[in-house]
Amino acid sequence: MSNYNVIGIGNAIVDVISHGEDTFLDHMGIEKGIMQLVERDRAEVLYGAMKDRVETPGGSVANTIAGLGSLGLSTAFIGKVKDDALGRFYAKGMEDAGTAFPNPPVAEAEAPTSRSMIFVSPDGERSMNTYLGAGADLAEHDVPAGVFEGAQVLFLEGYLFDKPHGKTAFAEAARQMRANGGKAGITLSDPFCADRHRADFQNLISKDMDFVIGNEAEWTTLYETADLSVALAQASTHCETVICTRSGDPVLLIQGNTQIEVPVTRVVPVDATGAGDQFAAGFLYGYVTGQSLETSGRMGVMAAAEVIGHIGPRPKADMKAKFQEAGLI
Repeated sequence: MSNYNVIGIGNAIVDVISHGEDTFLDHMGIEKGIMQLVERDRAEVLYGAMKDRVETPGGSVANTIAGLGSLGLSTAFIGKVKDDALGRFYAKGMEDAGTAFPNPPVAEAEAPTSRSMIFVSPDGERSMNTYLGAGADLAEHDVPAGVFEGAQVLFLEGYLFDKPHGKTAFAEAARQMRANGGKAGITLSDPFCADRHRADFQNLISKDMDFVIGNEAEWTTLYETADLSVALAQASTHCETVICTRSGDPVLLIQGNTQIEVPVTRVVPVDATGAGDQFAAGFLYGYVTGQSLETSGRMGVMAAAEVIGHIGPRPKADMKAKFQEAGLI
């Protein structure tokens, strides 16, 4: 029996982070502030153009799981990497950080290990150029059964919806988690994901999810409305717990007839990479440890504020100590 507090499933991506002036982004044809999917040739060009690379095991939900591990929870991450240099680096990096990585690198994987070239602008905004690679080929047969025994929460990554196999992997993981008495949730990941896979997301939320985390653009895109309150009202009729982050505006958390607003202090980020991922980590820490909806939201806001204060998508400070200082635990 694994007894993991939280299991994540998503695209196992090596994050390659570099600084990039706005003029550089324009020159390279990079759209600022969003995630763009790129092909292998384009990935190689962008990688070669990076001057001050920092490489780390990444991926949206993998970053969340790492944050939860740093808070002392028992965690595992299900992802797929090729048995190449980056894949071995990724698997070892996750294990060294204390997160179980039950899927060994796959020698016969057709595509190389996924990687995301992230350019951080002077204003802290990040522009992600992601080559999906082997990670996006995660399928139902890659979901190991035994890992869910005794586990509490499953957290899914919307980005993995970009290939059909990802949908079947999610369905199988949610089925196994529910069969073992746990709960399941998802991050919507990106407005373009919500637009591309609207019907599948809505179906998953209504049938299999206990909680969903998204930002304002993702929610309004998913429900095809300019009115956020309408979108969240629709979501809350299908899902027990709905969370909406809004950059510098208060985070909205809805559970049944209860709606909580958690204020956010506006700051200029050093690097916005991982802000949503670490909000999810803070929120899930509260969710798993039985904190109130408001406390869980405040933990999420604090975790997001910490990660945007430095380069990289994972926390550097002792967030558990910070939660204690703030009287949250």
